[in-house]
Amino acid sequence: MYRMYGSALVAALAAVTLGIPHWASATPSDVAAPNGAADVAAPNGAADVAAPNGAADAAADRVLRVYNNNIENLVVNNSDGSCTRISGPDHLTSILVDDAGRTGTSGVVAPDILIVQQVRGTGQAEAYADQLSAKFGYPAGSYGAIVAWDDPEPWGSTHKCSSQSLGDLKKKQTNGIIWNKRTLNLASGDISKYWSAGWLKPGTAYANGAGCTLYKPPNSDPDSTDYYKWKRTSAIAARFTIKATGTSVFAATMHLPQENRQNACAGDGDRGIANSGIHLGADATTLLNASTIRVVGIDANRTGIAPGTLSGYGMTGYGSAATSGSSKIDYLFVRGSVQSSAVDHTVVGTKSNHKALYGFITY
Repeated sequence: MYRMYGSALVAALAAVTLGIPHWASATPSDVAAPNGAADVAAPNGAADVAAPNGAADAAADRVLRVYNNNIENLVVNNSDGSCTRISGPDHLTSILVDDAGRTGTSGVVAPDILIVQQVRGTGQAEAYADQLSAKFGYPAGSYGAIVAWDDPEPWGSTHKCSSQSLGDLKKKQTNGIIWNKRTLNLASGDISKYWSAGWLKPGTAYANGAGCTLYKPPNSDPDSTDYYKWKRTSAIAARFTIKATGTSVFAATMHLPQENRQNACAGDGDRGIANSGIHLGADATTLLNASTIRVVGIDANRTGIAPGTLSGYGMTGYGSAATSGSSKIDYLFVRGSVQSSAVDHTVVGTKSNHKALYGFITY
């Protein structure tokens, strides 16, 4: 199953059917900004939408700019139990950096790939992609989006928000990839089916991974309010082609369950790659093997995953700083020539409960 959005590719995708409705319209809650303002409007007017110094497409300087972030449905949990809604443009400003790792400078160039976790579905993904287009003065539709689930069912209750309305915005969760159509091509056949994470069902003995199961239907938490929680951990991948050179690029997004922190599970009786809880689906692996540059972004909900965990796929992990409170649970693995980073590839001021990671890859 996959989700792909952007009018330029509708015809190509119409021939692909994987069992879920391919399209859904954005709802007001998906695109509305705090206090009812239009979420697609860039803050501070035209100043925020102008491309810095007329910046050219990333392909012009042969650098592929990739980011990874759990955007938390654009709702931040505060330490006092309250929650704050963040607009898409404000969040984007907080994660996009120049070559020195600084946000908000004239050297910030339009990104090529944003790997995201915890997005509400098609509506929020499309709005977020169009906000990114507007930020750099591009026409709407210049960025496309795919998500693992078009419109995932809600789960949970308050999501640790004292305001129920903000907690409700975090009830629908899926994972996606945003890409720059100006620099990258995506063929309809180069999107993987979704694949599920593993987990340890409550009350089950871990037994060195023997108790692990694949987290998908009919598996669910015993509490009926969490019945669809497994959809937040569905992963998806795609294989892009850089227009300027024809170089192939693999990108995948994953969000592993909280249970992975204590007990690494990737599937039935499986602890995952290097006992990390990470695994790649069959379709994704095929796309990866056919790609020169490879990027995987993960909210693994687990500390201590080594940079060499995906070395079998030729990838290295970048960034060692904490990404969620005092813990590093988010990871960016890359196969390619990654530029050095003055901030350890970790964007400190990210407007999310998770710090963003980035890698600028020369090709």
